[in-house]
Amino acid sequence: MGDVYEIGSNKAVSVATTPPISAPPSQFHSPSLSRSPLLALDDHIQPANKTPRISTPRFVTPLGSPIRRALQLTRLDPHDAWLPITESRNGNAYYAAFHTLCSGIGIQALVLSVAFTILGWTWGIITLTLAFLWQLYTLYLLVQLHESTETGMRYSRYMQLCSATFGEKLAKWLALFPITYLSGGTCVALIIIGGQTCKMFFDVICGGTCTAQPPTIVEWFLIFTSAAVLLSQLPNLNSIAGVSLIGAITAFGYCTLIWVVSVIEGRTEGVSYNPVRGSTEVTRIFDVFNTLGIVSFAFRGHNLILEIQATMPCDEKHPSSVLMWKGVKIAYTLVAMCLFPLAIGGYWAYGQRIPENGGMLTALFVFHGKDTSQFILGLTSLFVIINALSSFQIYGMPTFDDMESVYVKKKKKALPWWFRAILRAMFGYGCFFVAVAIPFLASLAGLVGGIALPVTLAYPCFMWLKVKKPKAFTPIWCLNWVLGLLGMALSGVLVAAGIYVIIDTGVEVSFFDPR
Repeated sequence: MGDVYEIGSNKAVSVATTPPISAPPSQFHSPSLSRSPLLALDDHIQPANKTPRISTPRFVTPLGSPIRRALQLTRLDPHDAWLPITESRNGNAYYAAFHTLCSGIGIQALVLSVAFTILGWTWGIITLTLAFLWQLYTLYLLVQLHESTETGMRYSRYMQLCSATFGEKLAKWLALFPITYLSGGTCVALIIIGGQTCKMFFDVICGGTCTAQPPTIVEWFLIFTSAAVLLSQLPNLNSIAGVSLIGAITAFGYCTLIWVVSVIEGRTEGVSYNPVRGSTEVTRIFDVFNTLGIVSFAFRGHNLILEIQATMPCDEKHPSSVLMWKGVKIAYTLVAMCLFPLAIGGYWAYGQRIPENGGMLTALFVFHGKDTSQFILGLTSLFVIINALSSFQIYGMPTFDDMESVYVKKKKKALPWWFRAILRAMFGYGCFFVAVAIPFLASLAGLVGGIALPVTLAYPCFMWLKVKKPKAFTPIWCLNWVLGLLGMALSGVLVAAGIYVIIDTGVEVSFFDPR
């Protein structure tokens, strides 16, 4: 890059000459570098040779007219050409739909019917509908905030947008733990579910006729983790678009199979739709709030939206938000077609008898394991395993990006392939260790849902208010303040409720003893 101009609306023009960016030759003309986010002016990269050259500066503006009026030009971030989230920017609306659908539907959808056992028909449907619309609105806000019309920046990661909006220190306090859990913690949960489902799949296929000694549950965890680690060697987020497509298809497949089989088989004997009530008024209240935490946990995935959008090209005439929102609309139409029938159909078929652990998948095997085709049971289990493997990749990608960024920023060059393989293997087998050590992690879904809720339902509202600065007391200003404050209050109540329920009912703690 040659001359770098930074012109503010009320500032004098300053000109600085910088040496060219050192990058792999293949990156100079690729969308990866030419469309990457922008770099702070104090972050210097060593040139490949010592002779500076002058060239016309490129400027990438998500929305051309506002940027041209502001005349704010900054230089590109060469680091992003070497990081897995932004290495490739050749994505499109279909890739975005695949990634969004793969992250939006998952094992968490299987326990939505459990929430109906506490809330009942009316409040269960109302809560599910409001939560779906609320998270879809905040998702729209994040898509619009990805590109800043003030600075020309593209915020390619959730933490980047938080830091730019709230300040780096406050962002770490507010969002670092929930985002870390939504990445690493989800991968641990996927190993637990994937390993257990592998065992179920083996039992269905074997049918009690196999003479070989079946693997233990820990060995199934290890088999699943090894497959996930092998698949994680795909270099960047765009390269796993096919994996996300397979994950999306299998997620839609097993959700549809489960609710269709449940409805066709009809209501189980002695089904009841009377909401489960606690012994005391306090217990009943906290049970309801803990159930709301389960519902909110089902609508995770917002921590990946900015990362998914970062894989898309962007120029002043074609902002990435247009393609991204098109992909999101496709994905969440299919999400709704999975979640609502699964929750409503499952509650209709099983009522209060839905198992708390495993939800609809466990109910399918418990109530229809003998009268349903072994092919259907095996196919459902296989779909769950494939979806878990696919989801592991997209939820693990932000952690891969964080780990690799340490090396990239220090060495000012791309991570060697063998080092990347080691880091990703360490992450995968680290998650395996946690899954074996804390196999009861899935029992804390209500508590975790409360902790992660602001990332989905509250922070996007506050970030939109901070960045867009709407006029006070306008309808959009009031809506975002109400939703943001309500989300924070609800998060606090859900965390308290989750802790109370754990203390009151207990959790079967079994360290290093998965079953």
